[in-house]
Amino acid sequence: MKCPFCSHENTRVIDSRPAEENNSIRRRRVCDECGKRFTTYEKVETIPLIVIKKDNNREAYDRKKIEGGMIRACHKRPVPVEDIVRLVDEVETEVFSMEDKEIPSTLIGELVMSKLKGIDDVAYVRFASVYKDFKDINTFMDELKKFLR
Repeated sequence: MKCPFCSHENTRVIDSRPAEENNSIRRRRVCDECGKRFTTYEKVETIPLIVIKKDNNREAYDRKKIEGGMIRACHKRPVPVEDIVRLVDEVETEVFSMEDKEIPSTLIGELVMSKLKGIDDVAYVRFASVYKDFKDINTFMDELKKFLR
């Protein structure tokens, strides 16, 4: 494993333990050259998952898109990064446990909204406003009314 600090190719594992509900292995490493420590995660490689977009285009599943959407929704909110990572892990676990090779983006969006609803109301509304592509204030208000019930 190449050191992310000095790019030296010799690093050693100093600690390994299960992570993410035993779905991956967390490894603490130390660089033999600069002595800095860093963490890596090892996951089982799964079958490629295709996401069916709203316009029926298909693209490869990308975890970073879910993370980015959640981070934008939680911007300047009191939501710790650890919670965002945990929620992304939960969404990803649910998506992959379906064992489908193709999954609609709408399903992923609904999963993300349900997770955000449980941790921060404002983050939920922010994500929903982009995800549901509100055309005007009335559709936005309709969503808020559903939320407030």
